[in-house]
Amino acid sequence: MEPTGQECHARTVNETVLENVVVQAINALLGDKSTYQAQLQQNIAKVIREAQKSTADGIDEQLMELQKELLKKANNKEAYDEIADQIFKLREQREKCTVDTAARDAQIERINDLQDYIKKQRTNLAEFDEALVKRWLAQITVWDDHFTVELKSGLKIDIEG
Repeated sequence: MEPTGQECHARTVNETVLENVVVQAINALLGDKSTYQAQLQQNIAKVIREAQKSTADGIDEQLMELQKELLKKANNKEAYDEIADQIFKLREQREKCTVDTAARDAQIERINDLQDYIKKQRTNLAEFDEALVKRWLAQITVWDDHFTVELKSGLKIDIEG
């Protein structure tokens, strides 16, 4: 900590304590595989459900219908500005859907990697492993009486402290 001239009332935590918290969280994960496997499966289902809300196929179907309607109105010399606006909005949605699909696939991959790691582990983690932490840890929240370790897969593990 460096003096900044401003008073900070936030709790400070020694790095070694944080490392021990992470080791405890990973060991809790490894020790109770069935609970965390079920949570991981729920995470996968949630990601897939959210992705199905606005699939590219559904957007493409809407686009095709609107484009047909646009052609009819244009051929009949009717106003078609509203339809054109809807088409532009749907195209933006489709682009967002493509980006969301890539993000969803990455999250599913992280969850699957974590599941594979959990299945392969036969013993508890004996010491802090920086490479493992960089790969799996999203954040640690420091509370008055405990720590919440959140993994990139979305799992949260509370450690007393």
